Amino acid sequence: MKHNKKHFVIAIDGPAGAGKSTVAMLVAKKLGFLYVDTGAMYRALTLKALRQKLDLNDRQSLIEMARKSKIELFQNENHYKVFLDGKEITEEIRTEEVSRNSHFIASVPEIREILWDIQRSYRNNHNIVMEGRDIGTVVFPDAQIKIYLDASVEERTKRRYLQLKQQGIEIDIKKLKEEIIKRDEKDSKRDIAPLKKHPEAIVIDTTNMTIEEEVLLITEIYRKRIKSE
Repeated sequence: MKHNKKHFVIAIDGPAGAGKSTVAMLVAKKLGFLYVDTGAMYRALTLKALRQKLDLNDRQSLIEMARKSKIELFQNENHYKVFLDGKEITEEIRTEEVSRNSHFIASVPEIREILWDIQRSYRNNHNIVMEGRDIGTVVFPDAQIKIYLDASVEERTKRRYLQLKQQGIEIDIKKLKEEIIKRDEKDSKRDIAPLKKHPEAIVIDTTNMTIEEEVLLITEIYRKRIKSE
């Protein structure tokens, strides 16, 4: 196999609210891999654009901002932290305002190129579990394992609602469902790197699964793959 000499990559894609972050983080921890949350990178730049009150339709100013930004991801046994220009923003990037506006950043080809370079560089030194919308299709089409995590809109809405509630954020569940449906549409219809299943991806419907079951399934897929090699 041509990619045997490269570090191992487990690429996890899927729509908003499918539980990619939690599952990817736990799989990485279990296997001793580096976990990379690519969505956090887009969210970090979205947060910066909002804080700087940039016109989100002005692509050139967004590109300039992205070029001057430094995004760092840190993980240890119990924590995963996101830093932007040296300051921690782990919690700030999870607001609904950031979620709602991240498509402005994600739809700019030049910004995606900047972030793709950063994302691919992690493989130079680490085995990684990376999650997002375009990991198996664009960032690492040669990833040894490609997973597509999915769940019903209702289940994804419920999960996101509970996540926000834990953060002390109250939101109308019907409005949240509408936003998730809109997000799905934007993600799958955008011109650059739309959300789609790679032909080689293993599709896992997590609607009726616990997080523990999902983690176990993915680690088993990995172990079988290693044995077969």
